Amino acid sequence: QVQLVESGGGLAQAGGSLRLSCAASGSTFSSYAMGWFRQAPGKEREFVAAIRWRDAYTRYADSVKDRFTISRDNAKITVYLRMVSLKAEDTAVYFCAAARIMWGALLPTAAADFDSWGQGTQVTVSS
Repeated sequence: QVQLVESGGGLAQAGGSLRLSCAASGSTFSSYAMGWFRQAPGKEREFVAAIRWRDAYTRYADSVKDRFTISRDNAKITVYLRMVSLKAEDTAVYFCAAARIMWGALLPTAAADFDSWGQGTQVTVSS
């Protein structure tokens, strides 16, 4: 059973930075896609970034492109989300997610395509 544990959230000032971590366990992740999603109060959960574990291919939401970087550490079996130039609108609960994908499949970006989720970590950006 895949387990995902996020950490690294907190309070940051606008223009600041944070790094989120997602420790993964319970499977061999070479055939997985890992994603970060976020959900602000009163809003739907939205895609932030995803990475294909096998080759580190990445995709980003337009709203975070050039500010956020997703990466993975094979030895630590951990996925990171480095966030810089934070804005007030980045305030949300951030969730890590995992999806088993077929060889050659597109990197998923829809929440419905991910079947394992962490508990979430709060990110608050003050303006």
